[in-house]
Amino acid sequence: MALAGIAFLPALAIGSFLNVIAARVPLRRSIASPGSACMSCGTAIRWYDNVPVVSWLVLRGRCRACGSSISWRYPAVELATALLAAACFWTYGASFEALLASFYCAVLVVLSSIDLERRIVPNRIVLPAAAIVLVGQTLIHPSPVWLLGGLGGALFLFLAALAYPGGMGMGDVKLALLLGFMVGKSIPVALFVGMIAALVPSVVLIARHGSAARKMGIPFAPFLAVGGIVALFAGPALLHAYASLLH
Repeated sequence: MALAGIAFLPALAIGSFLNVIAARVPLRRSIASPGSACMSCGTAIRWYDNVPVVSWLVLRGRCRACGSSISWRYPAVELATALLAAACFWTYGASFEALLASFYCAVLVVLSSIDLERRIVPNRIVLPAAAIVLVGQTLIHPSPVWLLGGLGGALFLFLAALAYPGGMGMGDVKLALLLGFMVGKSIPVALFVGMIAALVPSVVLIARHGSAARKMGIPFAPFLAVGGIVALFAGPALLHAYASLLH
């Protein structure tokens, strides 16, 4: 419990940096400079207006200089990163496994944020992250299961993309590679949960727009991320429960 609490505050700061990555990497801008500034008026953000979550609440989601709206995604990314990092250290203790799991969760958070805003999953983030996760898992728990899980998950979504090109992108295929490298045998859980979660907005679109909803894409990365997080923390237990039902 204490370790999870200790991890929470630094992870809030990391979440703030993830917002910088989400805003700049898709535009191929430097994440090191210039400093943080309002996206509307360009005014530099002072340190006291850049405190994770707190500053957004104090400013009521508005820029101090121009009053323009600041997206809810900024505090959401910060809080999600902190909560997930705390959960990783709660689950795995003070270990390299906790660090790798926290890294994996942070990548899922930033990719979800980018996909929600821009409908892309940048190769510059997902592919290096997948390589780091594969190497990390293989060093911590030497086994081919991580490689096979990633390749299997990516192949499944690749075939889905071929069957329904409008509903699946290659970015989602690469994201499945990352999920499988991390959760290994639990990749079916990640994909199943992600697809079930994505049904909710799909049903809403169909209810509102009828057949026209088929041409309306939804960002799939956030739902795959939910599946990947469920698989990380509960994948083996869910697979065991499913196997028990079959017997």
